[in-house]
Amino acid sequence: MRGIYLPRRKMEDLSKPQLIEGGLAVDDRGQLAFANNFDFRGVKRFYMVENFSLDTIRAWHGHQKEAKYAFVVSGSALVAAVAMDNVEAPSKNAEVYRFTLSARKPAVLFIPPGYANGFKSLEEGTKIIFFSTSTLEESKGDDHRFPADYWGNQVWATENR
Repeated sequence: MRGIYLPRRKMEDLSKPQLIEGGLAVDDRGQLAFANNFDFRGVKRFYMVENFSLDTIRAWHGHQKEAKYAFVVSGSALVAAVAMDNVEAPSKNAEVYRFTLSARKPAVLFIPPGYANGFKSLEEGTKIIFFSTSTLEESKGDDHRFPADYWGNQVWATENR
């Protein structure tokens, strides 16, 4: 896949969303969060998103050519991704991948081209940085949006355990 970041460690399958795990080092001076296997090759821009309400769902937004990486800087979020088999009317039966990302357990989520994604903050003050493999102009020509409930409301539900 041209223009897409290939991490230093081999990813299982570049056609599906997956985590690039990081870590947290703590000592008497403080803490250091990292995702050392994430490499910025292919990234052309980034942006940071923070919702004003825990009820806000930012979904669904997809691209055929653009890959994205999501990193939670503070708080935690439920991030979901689903393959778009048809950008005009994707299958509502497609598998939805759900990931709980947290600043307390650093990781970068890879969202490949051909996927729609969205997120819901799980706590106040959640901030997510998205890294994109497309410029803003390239992204505008490859932009597909669907309602937050397109793949059902259960995607955004939390489970009591």
